[in-house]
Amino acid sequence: MAYEIVTAGADAAAEVIELIHRVFDEYGFIWDPEDEFWDFLGDEYPYAPPEGQLWVIRDEAGTVVGSIAAELIGERVAELHRLYLDAELRGRGLGRALLLAGEQWAAGQGCERVVLWSDTRFAEAHRLYERGGYAKTGERSLADVNATVEWRYERALG
Repeated sequence: MAYEIVTAGADAAAEVIELIHRVFDEYGFIWDPEDEFWDFLGDEYPYAPPEGQLWVIRDEAGTVVGSIAAELIGERVAELHRLYLDAELRGRGLGRALLLAGEQWAAGQGCERVVLWSDTRFAEAHRLYERGGYAKTGERSLADVNATVEWRYERALG
């Protein structure tokens, strides 16, 4: 099956949350949507154009099986969020395609670099980022139910 990445709006948030739920289950994470989804459940949706964008991949049944979001966070800097892909689709180039969609959007907004944060337990994602030219530039601990520690990745565009 050929998969297509398409832009989506806030109306796809619930479907992206379900995708993330599947990934959390895969990793054995505690599921706490109110703690985890400030961006999708908050009062302001950060991925609305022109300051942001959300993309999804749907399977033949219409289920969201992949996602990425981007937002402008400073002068010439975009942050990528919510890069998730169902486990059975990994290793097929879809993660790279999602990453590229975010990077192309950022470049189109005049950004010179992109940053993202990734849970230290997502080893497959880290290989994707590093193969794509991202450098690990920081670490932070979150006060969430999963005791998340994240690494910051950064890449210059252009």
